Amino acid sequence: MRQTDLIILAAGKATRVRTTRPKALHAIAGRPLLAHVMTAAQSLDISRVVVITGPQMAPVEDLVRRQWPDAIIARQQKALGTADATRIGLEVLGQGLPDSMTLVLYGDTPLIEPKTLQRLVAAIKNGAQVAVLAFRARDPAGYGRMIHDETGAFVAIREDADATEQERAIDLCNSGIMAFGSKTLRNLLPHIGNRNAACEFYLTDMIGAAVAEGLKVKSLECREDEVVGVNTQADLARAGEIMQNRLRAHAMAGGACLIAPETVFLCVDSQIGHDVVIEPHVIFGPGVVLEPGVVVRSFSYLESTTIGRDAQIGPFARIRPGTQIGVEAHIGNFVEIKNSQIHTGAKIGHVAYIGDSEVGERTNIGAGAITCNYDGLSKHRTLIGKDAFVGSNSSLIAPVTIGEGAYIGSGSVISRDVAPGALGLSRARQVEKPGFMTRFLTRGSKAKS
Repeated sequence: MRQTDLIILAAGKATRVRTTRPKALHAIAGRPLLAHVMTAAQSLDISRVVVITGPQMAPVEDLVRRQWPDAIIARQQKALGTADATRIGLEVLGQGLPDSMTLVLYGDTPLIEPKTLQRLVAAIKNGAQVAVLAFRARDPAGYGRMIHDETGAFVAIREDADATEQERAIDLCNSGIMAFGSKTLRNLLPHIGNRNAACEFYLTDMIGAAVAEGLKVKSLECREDEVVGVNTQADLARAGEIMQNRLRAHAMAGGACLIAPETVFLCVDSQIGHDVVIEPHVIFGPGVVLEPGVVVRSFSYLESTTIGRDAQIGPFARIRPGTQIGVEAHIGNFVEIKNSQIHTGAKIGHVAYIGDSEVGERTNIGAGAITCNYDGLSKHRTLIGKDAFVGSNSSLIAPVTIGEGAYIGSGSVISRDVAPGALGLSRARQVEKPGFMTRFLTRGSKAKS
């Protein structure tokens, strides 16, 4: 087996995206573009990896260190083109094994699938010295064209700016993703020039150089939606749409019912069990797990949470990070839960806030109840035992414990522990003043006259 080295080019600025954030950090489906690329590549047997960044891209480098700790980071100080960036990567890698190969990917092409990369690597293992991933473009304008000679042999890639009118009519386009025999790459790269419209060193010129040397060059075709590059906000939206369609299809293939799939937005790490029902207009942040039989009703937002089997969520619920919802629990409309454990069969039906809390089995939280978890400096926990009842419009001032089977009277402000089985009640005695409003209105009428 050959050693496979990887170079990821991620030095691109977000000039056309028109933001100050590096392009590689823009996200689709809850994950940065570069992280999608690294995830696809990590499915391969990669020996060494270099990620090429640019000046002032510390956040990009931090992302690389988190996801791929063994990766080498190198900087391209001046944007002189893809061949120059690849040269930097090769210099960092050093010689390597004589029969090694080098795969070159781009940090702004997040939709590439592992099986396609495996095909590209296999082409080099099977004898090609250069392998290029191509696609049929609906609109080829702006892409490099795959040029074949009169015999049908693949001989060059022509950048759009340098192509003839006849060449621009070609719809088979270069994705930019390539694999090389490492020795071939090292030998030919120094001969790549920058005599082109942009005065840059193009990696695509490797094709013509390899053909001139009589080396075996191979092109492989993939779907256009795998190699969508992100250069503008419109591109980012298109890539996000493609990824969402993949994730929705995967969820439905696993037995989930998405009533209006186009209105449900998932993350790449969303785990959705069979017999789950997701109503329209639901958004998933990162880290959501839905066990079988869960129902998520419309206009709910979930993030970093596990929802137990047969639980019901929403509509209009917000489940924030660190929350675990138990089996057959019911979280109703306009309920917000953060960093809390809601145990089996508990019910929080209407307009409530539960933060930094534990709610016991079968406990009922009434409408308008809240846990007051923040004192302005620190967060505190509220513990509510099983089979308890918290009446409507109650405020539980943390830290506080409500015992098993306790009952909190509606409208109470509870700042001390309530014993198991006890009634907790804290509110002013009701006062009624007979005839007050009659006298008040009479005086007001006389004053106006």
